[in-house]
Amino acid sequence: MDQIQQALMEMASSLNRVIGVTDGQGIVLVASDEQLIGGQDPAVRALLASGDTLATAGNMTYRVTEQNDGNLAICFVEGTDDIARAYVELLSRWMMAEQCKSEERETRQIEHKAMFLKNVLLENELPGDIPLKAREFKIRYAERRVVLLLHFKPEEFKAVLETLEQQFSGRPDDYILPVDEENIVIMIEATDENIEGLDESLLALANILKESAMVDVKIGVSMTASNLTETAKAYQEASIALIVGEIFQGEEMSVMRYERLGLGRLIYQLPITLCELFLREVFEPGTYEALDPVTMGTINKFFENNLNGSETSRQLFVHRNTLVYRLDKVEKITGLDLRNFEDAVLFKLADMVRDYLAYVEDQKAKRQ
Repeated sequence: MDQIQQALMEMASSLNRVIGVTDGQGIVLVASDEQLIGGQDPAVRALLASGDTLATAGNMTYRVTEQNDGNLAICFVEGTDDIARAYVELLSRWMMAEQCKSEERETRQIEHKAMFLKNVLLENELPGDIPLKAREFKIRYAERRVVLLLHFKPEEFKAVLETLEQQFSGRPDDYILPVDEENIVIMIEATDENIEGLDESLLALANILKESAMVDVKIGVSMTASNLTETAKAYQEASIALIVGEIFQGEEMSVMRYERLGLGRLIYQLPITLCELFLREVFEPGTYEALDPVTMGTINKFFENNLNGSETSRQLFVHRNTLVYRLDKVEKITGLDLRNFEDAVLFKLADMVRDYLAYVEDQKAKRQ
């Protein structure tokens, strides 16, 4: 607004007339006569009530324009002659052009800020430059943040982005950063309040996306980054949370937090050759495949109930002797007695390693 005021002062010196602009309530926003600024022009209300876009009142000529945001701007020029009408028309067009320039600058600024943040996440910025650029973009460098990575189908991108923009519209320090057509990053402030209710708020967000946008989104959640530079590591954590959650936690989980991945995170970081060696040690070739679906369902339920045979029998609606028979069958095939804690741990770990190797093979097949 200061730049517009300065430009009006320069125009007025050439036009030798009072010129200015009011808002839709008649409040003078800028004027070559600075005493008018902040005051109310009563003629504006009458002009708007008449529905005219060009009119004279007193010793002024007025031109009504609608801005891109829907608000009205009323330009005025001293005088009621043809020259005044020509000047007010030029002034209104100049105001519209200035607004477009301002919006373009703001859009470029937003785009450059988003590109900078994405470069930080992808480690494409020099660490020493990040604090300086953060200050340039008015981003608080030392703010603690959590990185969320949302994954969905490509055709759902538009619906997800629109819903997120609605949900985070009142949070200027949280940033929504589209990565590609299947992934969007959200950087949120890690305030004590946000962290305390993080699980509930993320589940609520997933439910909103499911109900309003009809999208089943998966959300990977990082640990807390102490500053903006550390968000690159946090982005990797959120990515790992999504992958490990997909491998070990199944489709039913919508939110996967990095610090709660347990053994899955450890297995994911092991070398493939070591995983294959371990699996051969536990299961001889063809052993795992010999376990039929009913037996595998029994094993999974047995683990879900912390090796409690009575509760497992009850939930499977089978007699205790039937459960014993099935567990004996597992021991005969694999050599592992799941009623023994050490054998149960070994089987569970090998089962998870097998899931991980199956995921690796599946990814290789997709890339070919």
